Amino acid sequence: MENLTIIQHALIQRNLTLLRDRRTPHGEFRRLLHQTASLLAYEVLRDLPVRAVEIETPLEPTVGYVLDTEVVVVPILRAGLGMVDGFVQYLPEARIGHLGIYRDEATHRPVDYYAKLPPGLERAWVIVIDPMLATGGSADDALSSLKARGARQLRFVCLVAAPEGVRRLADRHPDVRLYAAALDRELNRHAFILPGLGDAGDRVFGT
Repeated sequence: MENLTIIQHALIQRNLTLLRDRRTPHGEFRRLLHQTASLLAYEVLRDLPVRAVEIETPLEPTVGYVLDTEVVVVPILRAGLGMVDGFVQYLPEARIGHLGIYRDEATHRPVDYYAKLPPGLERAWVIVIDPMLATGGSADDALSSLKARGARQLRFVCLVAAPEGVRRLADRHPDVRLYAAALDRELNRHAFILPGLGDAGDRVFGT
């Protein structure tokens, strides 16, 4: 699975264990998701392009660096909302788009219900975030929608991925790099990731 990067960080793995635990209450789950998204963001954004600028320190002129691209963070509603603050704490200037997609419980296929995206996607790094990559249907739909709107530099970030979803995105979007905290074993007959962490949206919002 050459398109997938598993981010091996001690704090991410510690947090993921707590996120998986069914006894973790929703308030703590939300806090841990925010913190883990922040740790993931640090790794995912490490190669953002920069350009040199001249500045004045209190003592002398010097050369520093600023980002040389705009960043757009796009959560897949609703669970992806729990990861947004972790990314924008490093990039408060980032624009935020929203894609509303849910999985039909009978067919397991994605259903679009909302889209609100900023302009200029063709010039930006676009980071799509969702805690779970299961069948890959919602992620595939989201990436296709963003490409249709001009996005070219895309990355997909999740907590937990299933092999089925990774293979689907590798086939459908070989140009998109995937990042995850863990690659789990498989999907069950209801298309939930095993061992997974349950329904991330329900656990974030206590529903």
